[in-house]
This record gives sequence, C-alpha cells and structure tokens, in this order.
Amino acid sequence: MPDPSAQPADFTRDLVRWSETLAAVARTGMAFTQSLYEKERYEEILKVAADIKAAADDALEVRREQDHFVQEWMESVGEGVPGYVTPKVAIGCIVGNDKGEILLVQRKDSGVWLYPTGWADVGYSAAEVAIKEVHEETGIIAEPVALMGVVDGMRMGFSRFGMYMLLFHMNATGGELNGHPLETGDVGWFAADALPSPVAGAQWWGPMAFDAINGVKSHATFDSPRDQMWRGDADAH
Repeated sequence: MPDPSAQPADFTRDLVRWSETLAAVARTGMAFTQSLYEKERYEEILKVAADIKAAADDALEVRREQDHFVQEWMESVGEGVPGYVTPKVAIGCIVGNDKGEILLVQRKDSGVWLYPTGWADVGYSAAEVAIKEVHEETGIIAEPVALMGVVDGMRMGFSRFGMYMLLFHMNATGGELNGHPLETGDVGWFAADALPSPVAGAQWWGPMAFDAINGVKSHATFDSPRDQMWRGDADAH
C-alpha cells in the first residue's frame, strides 16, 4: 500500500532504484545464460526497466528515451562472473587536523563543497584509495584511522545508479593544501560552525564527521534493512 506521506521526489527516486535493480538482474542473467530464449526475455526486462527509468527522468525533466538506457545497459553486459552486475564502490574521506577542522574540496564542475571522494581503483585496497584520493585532490597526506560507515548512494539520493560509499575517518599527517587542477576549484580546512556554502549532505555526515575528528568513538554506520526491502526508507544505524 502506498505511503500517504511519501513525496513525489521519493517516488521518483524509487522508480530509478527499481529500474536499475531490474536492469542489473537482466544483465547478470544475460552474462550467465547460454539460452537464446532466456537472453531474449532478459532483453525484454531491460526494455521495461528502461521505460521505468525514462519515466523517472521525465519527472525530473531530463529528456532521455528508452533506447538510450537499453543501449547503455547492453554495452555493459559481460560474460560469466565478470558480468555479474554489482554496485560501484566509491571512497569517501573524512580528514581531520589537530585544530578539529575538516578537509573539504570544492568541485570544479558544480561549485559544491564535500569531503574528498573517488571511485575505488582495481589493484588498491579501499584504505589505499582513500590515501591516494586525499593526496591527489588536496595535496594533504593522511592516514586512515577507522571505517566510519557504508552508505547506499541510491537510498541516500545522491546516486542514480547502484553505488556503495565506504566512508573513512582519516588524520592529516603532512602535505600542503594544493587542489587538483582539473577536479577541484578550491580546498580548505573548516570548523564545524564555519562550513562553506554550498556544501553537500552536511546534515547527515557533519555530526558523525566532527565526532570522529574530536575523538568520539562510535560504531560504523550503515543503512538499516527495510521491513519491505522494495519500499520505504529507514534511518541509518
């Protein structure tokens, strides 16, 4: 039964999530099956998923047709285990200094401020990616202290495809502020009461970030399982 308190944006976000999930199931099935009949059925599922996503995009006033999504998904179909569709993995870095400040980066493309982030690279551990991303984006050398949480980007609303973010708490150990010339507009250290604007998502990551920077111990956060996993949201632990 629909949630009477749900907003149109919530439903649109659900449409995107459902379409991406259907598309992942279909692409994974195509990767493993040898049956032409089954491949045709999976292609039909992709078309249904594309219709759903096109409808969601229409609600967001992003005009893309069904064929666009079908082609995009078909191009990513692999074979066997490499073709099993899983969420992409991103690394987020909450870096603190001795003054209790947080390291933030201003995105060159959007002008929005956020902690350093980047896609996980093959051949590196998650912690190694964190070290690399912080240094590349800011010039700061930092060491990982703890895993703060695992966040589902689609459920949080900041990703339109399957993505998990591993969020690390890190301590600055050296280096000098020096933003990446292609990716960052600016970099800096900021106190909790002096965050720049606009800053993305500080209402959810801000409190736990500054708790970690100030030495408050806590358990890693994660998205709570939903009573009905295909509907509704739940608060993170």
